[in-house]
Amino acid sequence: MVIAESLVYTIEEAAELLKIGRSGAYEAARRGDIPVLRIGRRWLVPRVALDKMLADAGKDAEVAG
Repeated sequence: MVIAESLVYTIEEAAELLKIGRSGAYEAARRGDIPVLRIGRRWLVPRVALDKMLADAGKDAEVAG
């Protein structure tokens, strides 16, 4: 379950929001496609960074189209 007010998402929550699988989300995080904070063994996706990533992707699509 994704909590909309959360400042960070787990990789699983980010995957759910992005409509991708868990392993695909971890691979995207390793490549740097999904912004993550690593705290110990935990991988967290900051909400503002994810929002910015999606907004920037939308801008690129508008320019290309």
